[in-house]
Amino acid sequence: MKVAFAGTPEFAATALEAIIAAGFEVPLVLTQPDRPAGRGMQLQPSPLKQVALAAGIPVDQPERLRTPEQQAALAAAGADVLVVAAYGIILPQAVLDLPRYGCLNIHASLLPRWRGAAPIHRAIQAGDAETGITIMQMDAGLDTGPMLLRRAEAIAADDTTGSLHDRLAWLGADMIVEALHQLPDGLHATPQPEGGVTYAAKIGKAEAAVDWTRPAIEIERMVRAFNPFPGVVATHGDTPVKLWRARAIDASGTPGEVLLAEGAGVIVACGEGSLCVTELQKPGAKRLPAADFLRGMPIAAGSRFN
Repeated sequence: MKVAFAGTPEFAATALEAIIAAGFEVPLVLTQPDRPAGRGMQLQPSPLKQVALAAGIPVDQPERLRTPEQQAALAAAGADVLVVAAYGIILPQAVLDLPRYGCLNIHASLLPRWRGAAPIHRAIQAGDAETGITIMQMDAGLDTGPMLLRRAEAIAADDTTGSLHDRLAWLGADMIVEALHQLPDGLHATPQPEGGVTYAAKIGKAEAAVDWTRPAIEIERMVRAFNPFPGVVATHGDTPVKLWRARAIDASGTPGEVLLAEGAGVIVACGEGSLCVTELQKPGAKRLPAADFLRGMPIAAGSRFN
């Protein structure tokens, strides 16, 4: 069976590696065009492209897939199925209809909860106890297709988007290989329930600013959800400080007030409870434990975060 693959980030690269290791023929990989990245802003290939090139797989990088010309490489590949994971480009019906088994999506949530672009971030931010992977037969809607496989993964109290992403990437890789093995014999497709639909909007940097009037537990979840991107930002004086590790504690004060600043953490009062921040970063510097951070940027008890 010929398996074409469309995706971009590490999440997709992990699945492609598993498909290659399982012995499937991969005639083509689709990924987004190279983007500038790093301090020099040089064009960088996507993680998926790097895996494909290392395996000697042809790569196509159209900006869109709207026209016959943009779809030509996929049509010529003669794939039996197209696997899609975090591609970031909408597939029109003409593309969905190209492979004889259609297009399978690896989605990082238990659909229909958290359809959309940022399901891992939003599950942590909302305080969900679990999330998971859904292997879905794609249709023209936004993550609305019938479900082929669905498996849960618990969200730990200290999970960040980074740590949960890695576990879900491996789970998704295992599940797509399982689905591909079963595909020729027929996989039972279950329509998504009509109830319980939520949407995981793309994360914007404008969301990263801390509102200290919110409950501490909500800010803690935000810190975990926005780690490693885009990072939560709080301003002390005129200095923006990124907060990378924190936990809600039972202490009270005026929202934004620094109650204590010592090696064990910087404690800041919130609308309900307080936040003990244990890893921080000032502009142009590395992430540091609270004790090391405070040696380079002292913060006094009684001062305020804006």
